[in-house]
Amino acid sequence: MDDDELHRRIDELVAEEHRLERAHVGQALSDGEQQRMTELGVQLDRYWDLLRQRDARRRAGLDPDDAQERSGDVVEGYRQ
Repeated sequence: MDDDELHRRIDELVAEEHRLERAHVGQALSDGEQQRMTELGVQLDRYWDLLRQRDARRRAGLDPDDAQERSGDVVEGYRQ
């Protein structure tokens, strides 16, 4: 997946998050919707991580296409 595709996917996931949030202003999300929000957050973290990897590889003179998408368990374990 190239940078443009990653940005498109990120935009789609963010739009879905916003739709869920706007549809429930002042109301709690259902269990399924809360689970979906969690899934969206993890996938967004994975895509952002992949973009950062691609950028780091590019800056190091390496092929950004060799960057590997990491699992949700890995990216969710990062410290801020």
